[in-house]
Order: sequence, then C-alpha cells, then structure tokens
Amino acid sequence: MLTSIRGLSAATLSAGMLISAAPAFASEISEAPVADEEISAELVAASAALDITPADPTKVVLSTSTARAAETVEVDQTSSIGGETGFSFSANVALTSEYRFRGVDLSGGEIAIQGGFDLSHSSGFYAGTWASSLDEDTVGYGSTELDLYAGWSGDLSDAISADVGVIAYTYPDAVAGDFDYYEFYGSLGFSLGPVSATTGVAYAPDQDSLGSTDNLYIYTDLGIGISGTPLTLNGHVGYTDGFLTFTNDSKAFDWSISADVALGGNFSANIAYVGAEGDIAPGSYDFVDDAVVATISASF
Repeated sequence: MLTSIRGLSAATLSAGMLISAAPAFASEISEAPVADEEISAELVAASAALDITPADPTKVVLSTSTARAAETVEVDQTSSIGGETGFSFSANVALTSEYRFRGVDLSGGEIAIQGGFDLSHSSGFYAGTWASSLDEDTVGYGSTELDLYAGWSGDLSDAISADVGVIAYTYPDAVAGDFDYYEFYGSLGFSLGPVSATTGVAYAPDQDSLGSTDNLYIYTDLGIGISGTPLTLNGHVGYTDGFLTFTNDSKAFDWSISADVALGGNFSANIAYVGAEGDIAPGSYDFVDDAVVATISASF
C-alpha cells in the first residue's frame, strides 16, 4: 500500500578473497650454489650444438632457472586478478510500537516487527529486501508487506550524494485482488558538518492496484547531530498527490519530528511524533491521526 525505499543504517560486512602464489622453488634454485662439476654433459653438448660457448657454464644454469621463475610469477599474477570482490552484505531488524509509512498507520496501532537484507557493491549498485508485519483487519492487505528494491547510490561530491532506483511493494498473503505495485525513486543528500538534508521524489505509474491512476510523492528530511552526544534530531515533511492518500482530493501532507539515539554496538532507538492529513469518515478507523512512535533497531 503505502511504502518507500527503506533507509538502512546497517553495519557492513565485507566479503572478499585475494589469491596469490609465490614460486618458492625459484628462489631456492637461484640461491643454491652450483659447482662447475655438477653441470651435466648433456647441457654442455646442447650448448655446443647451438654454438653457445659461455665463459662460465654455471651462469647458463642460473639464467635458465631465473627465466622459469619469472614466467611462473607472471602466470600466478594473472590467475589472482580480482582481489576483493567489492560486495558487502548488511542486515537490519526492528521492533516498533506502530508501523507508520508517510504518516499512515499500517499496523492498526499495534506493534510491528520489521527487518531486511541488503547486498551492495563498491560501484554503488545495490539490491535488497525489507518486510514488516501488518494489521490484517484494518489495512486489509494481509499480515505481511514485503518490499524488493534495487538501485544505485554514491557521492557526487564531498557534500552531495545521490540515490536512484525502483522498488516493488508486495503483499504475499493478501486476499484475492490487485495490491502489489512498483515505484521509481530518486533523492539528493546534502551534508555540512553535523547537519544533513535529503530531498527526494517517488513516482508510481498507472497500475491496476492503484485504481488505474498514478501517485507522486515528494519529501524533504533534515537532521542534525548533537555534538558530544549520541543524539540526532530529525524533521520530515512529505506531500502526496495521487491514489495513496486518505483525503477527498487525493492530496495530502505528512510530517514527523524525531530523535535517534545510538545505544552502542549495533543498536539504536528512535522516538517520533508522526501525522498526516486525511478525511476520515466518522466511526471509521483513523489511519492518519497523530501518534508517538517508538522504535528499537539493530543492524549487522
């Protein structure tokens, strides 16, 4: 229903392999003293046949051994091309008092369990999956949301970064009907000391699951780290124009003010005040009422 690319602060586990070989036998041969009397008669005969008359036959043996060692090193270096794979894997898990997406309650005011996995490459390309429990009775999309996404992110300069990709929102145990949909997204991030800002857009084209209409979402996030503390303060405002709203004119703002606290290790906590615009009929479940949401998460 209402979801977007998941912001993950997972610690990265690098996976790489470097293969190398050292032809020890070459150095052993080249360092071993060779006496003139140990040179075989066959080698001398072969030299004579080729009209080679070395002043010191010992040097012929040393030269031959050195050439073979050099050839072996060259072959081994070619076989080890690749080094680090450039791939990294991360995972995250969270327990939240309420699943809110773009200000909308998707867990019926109940606790939600969430988590995901990401595979990224040093080139900036990534792919991942994220899931959350839902409330079947109020949302009506089954008990699980499963998101699949892929894209590219990277730095454009020391202070500017970019992120573009596509995400599919799926509801594997929903009742019969069209619920799954996909969305394209892009954002720019800016940083200046402890202050960071992100502005982005997400667009879902016409799809049956969106009532044969589209949906546009734009947003801005601000964050500031408090020097000398594990605390980061955040602000968010978003605007939806399209199918994924609870307003009569299909246009709605959502907002949140939150604080992140690093708890040490891989753990962090967040407390947020969240809300969104909506025209909810009296007696109906209010998906967009203001709420305080607490979350504890871990990343690996």
